[in-house]
Amino acid sequence: MLKIGLTGGIGSGKSTIAKIFSTLGIPVYDADIAAKELMRSDPQIRAQLIARFGEEVYQQGALNRAYLAAIVFNDEAALKDLNDITHPATIQDAENWFQRQQAPYAIKEAALIFESGSEQFLDYVIGVWAPEQVRIQRVLARGGLTEAQIKSRMARQMNEEAKMKRSHFIIDNGGTTPVIPQVIALHEKLLQLAEK
Repeated sequence: MLKIGLTGGIGSGKSTIAKIFSTLGIPVYDADIAAKELMRSDPQIRAQLIARFGEEVYQQGALNRAYLAAIVFNDEAALKDLNDITHPATIQDAENWFQRQQAPYAIKEAALIFESGSEQFLDYVIGVWAPEQVRIQRVLARGGLTEAQIKSRMARQMNEEAKMKRSHFIIDNGGTTPVIPQVIALHEKLLQLAEK
């Protein structure tokens, strides 16, 4: 079975692309959801987060995401510490998940595939691309973040061009090229690669 990464910057639409693959019967691991679950349930991660960010990082046993985001998106050292705590556990969790899959290929959807070093555990990486202004508009439409906050988060992610150069396949999700035919064509290619 092939292990495929699916990545792209904030607002690129990787979750939408992941849903299309899922509709085609391909198992999808959502690294963001998995990391949040590990932060909630793994005692070792909880202890490390409390030691680094203080007791306020949990409220009534639940991860205080607003508190944590306010710290890590304004402090590069804090963001690195958070990633150092969560990435190894999430990478291992994804590996365990891949071992349980029965499909010809399965997908790990993650914003930070290259940044976390997890591409070394994958056979191929799909990059989801969209122009910056489109990405900003999409995230603004979701609500919860200002344009300045979105740009700050973008600045902390790997440059989009560099990310696409390192990807084996690119899906153009800029809004001018239909994505479903692109996903279907790529799905067929990955099935052929999985057969080899």
